[in-house]
Amino acid sequence: MNNLRERCAAGWRHHLWLALLVAASFVCTFGLACAVPFAAFGAIAAMTLHRRDALLLTAALWLINQIVGFTVLHYPWDGMTLAWGAILGIIAVLSMLAAQIAIRGQRVVTTVIAGLAAAFVVYEGGLYLVAATVMGGTEDFAAAIIIRIFALNAGALAVLLTAGFLIAAAGSRDRTGVHAALTVARGK
Repeated sequence: MNNLRERCAAGWRHHLWLALLVAASFVCTFGLACAVPFAAFGAIAAMTLHRRDALLLTAALWLINQIVGFTVLHYPWDGMTLAWGAILGIIAVLSMLAAQIAIRGQRVVTTVIAGLAAAFVVYEGGLYLVAATVMGGTEDFAAAIIIRIFALNAGALAVLLTAGFLIAAAGSRDRTGVHAALTVARGK
């Protein structure tokens, strides 16, 4: 996975990768509003970017979500909504950091599973703790809803990871694109 990180962080690939993640954030915000897969974004940022860039990207994706939410999707401008927005940002960053810790030294499949699991547990667990202790209510944490949110995050991570492999393989002179993507995935 370090090879994927290095290839996505190199030159024009880095800019393309960041632009793709920002575009994906816009699409997810418009399509999913309050169910944006921040755990998937945190996991993919942890897998493909160095810590500083992953932190900045996570904060930028959250900010995009909030700007679109308040200006286009017309989130209410009340204390509860603003508080939840700030909470989402903090927990999104914490979930990315959890994914970074979970993926150290892992192989590709283990990295993907550990990264998503850590990010999802921290993200949803953090939201649940805040909802239960401060924000008054956990009705949105029914098993069916959590399973749906996990499926959204897993699907988003699969799409983003595929895009990351393709970007990492782009421009390879010594291999075909598919072979290069598989080689990057294996960490060779």
